[in-house]
Amino acid sequence: MTREDFEDAVRDALDLIPPELAAQIDNVVVLVEDDPPDGEPELLGVYEGVALTERDLWWDAGSLPDRITIFRNPTLAICETVEEVVEEVAVTVVHEIAHHFGIDDERLHALGWA
Repeated sequence: MTREDFEDAVRDALDLIPPELAAQIDNVVVLVEDDPPDGEPELLGVYEGVALTERDLWWDAGSLPDRITIFRNPTLAICETVEEVVEEVAVTVVHEIAHHFGIDDERLHALGWA
């Protein structure tokens, strides 16, 4: 899968978020990188920022956007078909956006989004 096709899959996954929920996403940029940082070769995505549940009144003043990064090569490595990639990207995007809303990995595992 080309990088462009992978980026399209990420965009499509973002489009699956219900509008009322998407409207609550605040100050977040979603990026695609080929590989995760050294030492985490199996990482499919990461949320870096301050969850909405942890922000205070002064947080937004001059704050850089939170970052969600989806990693292309590890995702491609665990998927055999384009359909599997699309599904895995959707799960990863939802998982990372859930972190933005303050939902931790334990809860995501219990809900089947890990």
